[in-house]
Amino acid sequence: MIGSDPKQDLRVVLQDARDALLRKLEGLSEYDIRRPMTPTGTNLLGLVKHLTGAEAVYLGDTYGRPFGGPPPPWVPGSDAEPDSDLWATADETREEMIGQYRRACAHADATIEALDLDVVGHLPGGEGKPITLHRTLVHMIAETCRHAGHADIVRELIDGTVGQRTGNDNRAPGDAASWEKRRRRLESAAQEAATRHARPETAG
Repeated sequence: MIGSDPKQDLRVVLQDARDALLRKLEGLSEYDIRRPMTPTGTNLLGLVKHLTGAEAVYLGDTYGRPFGGPPPPWVPGSDAEPDSDLWATADETREEMIGQYRRACAHADATIEALDLDVVGHLPGGEGKPITLHRTLVHMIAETCRHAGHADIVRELIDGTVGQRTGNDNRAPGDAASWEKRRRRLESAAQEAATRHARPETAG
């Protein structure tokens, strides 16, 4: 029978998502890790900055273990510029921001190690909504995986690099020509479906 340690299982999944996020910055220039690649400005270093705040708040402040520094703009009562945690200024270096993320993660890991999964913390701001460490870990896994997925797409848009990890990209084999052939096939199928399944416009 295979044993299970629920806390360790959650930690492993969270760490895998953290590592996947940071791998998406490897080998890129200062410009490319900061480039806004969507109309709303999504960029790689900004994702790291955002998740630094999330680790610090959810697995630090919430359990009376402050990480330090001003609260992110999404914490009630913060006077920071909206979305300022989603991009890096020219003065903020790659090294300091990745280092800060790693330190926030280490601080979070110390919280996880010190507390049982059923310990209740209180989210900062307002009435301090109660939340268990178990629920907090589930939230941080979802949050980190979501933004690691954003990073996947942003990196592909920058230089075509895809895949989950070095040596195991978790993708079907192919080269640039085969992927372009596949993309054209998908585009054709999308156009055909749009015609075949077009919905009649509603009056109004």
